[in-house]
Amino acid sequence: MSNLVELEVSGRTLIVETGKVAKQASGAVTVRYGDTVVLVTAVASEEPLEASLDFVPLLVDYREKSYAAGRIPGGFFKREGRPSEKEIMSSRLIDRSIRPMFSKDFKNELQIVATVLSSDQENDSDVLAMIGASSALCLSDIPFPEPVSAVRIGRIDGKLVVNPTFLELDRSDMDVVVAGTTQSVLMVEGGSKEVSEKDIIDALALAHEQIARISGIQTRLRDICGKAKMAVPVRDMDPQLLEKIRTNYLDEIREANRVSDKEKRQDAIRKTKKEATAACAEKFPGRELEIGEIVDYIEREDLRRMILTEKKRIDGRSPSEIRPITCEVGVLPRTHGSALFTRGQTQSLVVTTLGTSLDEQRVEELEGESWKTYMLHYNFPPFSVGEVRPMRGPGRREIGHGALAERAIHPMIPSSQQFPYTIRIVSDILESNGSSSMATVCGGSLSLMDAGVPIKAAVAGIAMGLIKEGESLEILTDILGIEDHLGDMDFKVTGTRDGITAFQMDVKATHIGFGVLETALNSARDARRHVLDAMDRCIPAPRPQLSVYAPRITVIQIDQDKIRDVIGPGGRVIKKITEETGAKVNIEDNGEIKIASYNAANGEKALMMIRNLTEDPEIGRIYQGKVKRIVPFGAFVEIVPGRDGLVHISELEHRRVARVEDVVREGDTVMVKVIGIDREGKIKLSRKAALGAGGAPDNE
Repeated sequence: MSNLVELEVSGRTLIVETGKVAKQASGAVTVRYGDTVVLVTAVASEEPLEASLDFVPLLVDYREKSYAAGRIPGGFFKREGRPSEKEIMSSRLIDRSIRPMFSKDFKNELQIVATVLSSDQENDSDVLAMIGASSALCLSDIPFPEPVSAVRIGRIDGKLVVNPTFLELDRSDMDVVVAGTTQSVLMVEGGSKEVSEKDIIDALALAHEQIARISGIQTRLRDICGKAKMAVPVRDMDPQLLEKIRTNYLDEIREANRVSDKEKRQDAIRKTKKEATAACAEKFPGRELEIGEIVDYIEREDLRRMILTEKKRIDGRSPSEIRPITCEVGVLPRTHGSALFTRGQTQSLVVTTLGTSLDEQRVEELEGESWKTYMLHYNFPPFSVGEVRPMRGPGRREIGHGALAERAIHPMIPSSQQFPYTIRIVSDILESNGSSSMATVCGGSLSLMDAGVPIKAAVAGIAMGLIKEGESLEILTDILGIEDHLGDMDFKVTGTRDGITAFQMDVKATHIGFGVLETALNSARDARRHVLDAMDRCIPAPRPQLSVYAPRITVIQIDQDKIRDVIGPGGRVIKKITEETGAKVNIEDNGEIKIASYNAANGEKALMMIRNLTEDPEIGRIYQGKVKRIVPFGAFVEIVPGRDGLVHISELEHRRVARVEDVVREGDTVMVKVIGIDREGKIKLSRKAALGAGGAPDNE
């Protein structure tokens, strides 16, 4: 027997139903909004994994079925393959919204599978999957304490909109996904077009109102048919062992917590763990794992106390202080644009490459096919953190960080009409100790300017953190990796001097009010402007010219009826143009032609050939034509396909010519000038006028 609950959200009905499908899962629901339907299941293993795990073994998979939108997958195999970037990003949204809710003692393997079964191509399914994941967990025997809900917020003409459709998002200057409980916001992911901090807070407040309503129907459904929760064994620290390690090693841990260099600090903590393990081996045999956990606990306790009471951080900075910044551009000689951005021990090498329309990326999604002319890729090699691991394709972390940085810079990218290039930015992290994604944003902005891309303004990013104990709290600016790991919030904000372009927030299971978030946003604004000052000192504006190694693109518009003349029978004409000039020619159905060449002269030659093919003959203009026929009184020269004119024998040379064959023969290529067009459209040409105007000698 199925059970369902429903709620009207933004004029559409949200329906959560259980008991009809996937009954062998620990918990399963379908979530429907409009005609978009998502099945979400939650399954946990019966037995916990080894106790040594220091994380919740949670795996989230969000997958979109092509049949949901009435499509058959492309490619040879005609079935769904590796997850798309959209699917990976949606999986991360679900994971980040529910992971903070689990007890650190829960070690059972857990999997959430969200499957999009139907798509109306109006309502995005990612938010529905987030609601479904929480609902399935609430109904299951998995120890999930309370519902987590999510909404998307847009803003059209200054008015906030809950769960905007795809069409509405096209007109929106904000796209924000917010997840949380009835008490607090847990996760935020979004982008905007230079909106203010107040606008973001207003959007979060509206989102939280809707989150509380949606959580209410999840609670109702759980009360109707939820299962009893499994018990989670709580591992308490041995007070005797804790006191022994605290007494003997607190000073060493405190000393390590004041070492600014990441590697030296980690070495000091490892040394303390080894010493404590050896000293306790006789009295506490087989307790190595617990000893290490206690050292970590004391480390966390001391770090947080130092920040809250001493207002001092590991590297000696005050809570609002930013690490030293260095910026360089043009660091690689043959790339189109490059930058090296370093902030403390975080360093990003970012390169911009300019391509043509042939380099655009095709994107297949449920709402249809599209093309990307701007993309940003982020790489996090193991050496950046002093580790050894296999280097394979990009993982979920790399996809997520790249998407955040791409979203941050996107509002500043010029339109294809203004700048007809495909833009690819690649960020290689060379060193990491806190917020490499924000370093990518800064480096990406610098590399675009170095490449001569006319971006509207520079974009910078900063990562904010929070330490909260009871009523005491401290907001941290430009957090280190350890402050992210041991802190209560990771809030990344990017933007220009005029407003925010992207933001991402993850909060651990603690209540954070909107006042704290507003203070964090305002502090991020001040920090962002500080970073922009450093970037401006390096390169204050885009270079006036492109790199000499970048392609030159010329865009012209021709009559659609002339497209066939440029392509020619079987593509012979366009093939000839590309072979003779080396230029790439791309023709759109609307008659727009893009000519790309790494050599300006070759591009001009291709442009002239296309104009000769598509434009009507013009008096006074010089053409390169081909002699098609010789007659006693002159030569007929084809100047554009299907159009020829007569060069009278008197117009062949500046001297008197006795025979036409003494000057030109059939098949010769000659430069001619149009000197007249009569009422019947007959064209009069002159070879001597073309030579007199500086035309090159024929056939040489």
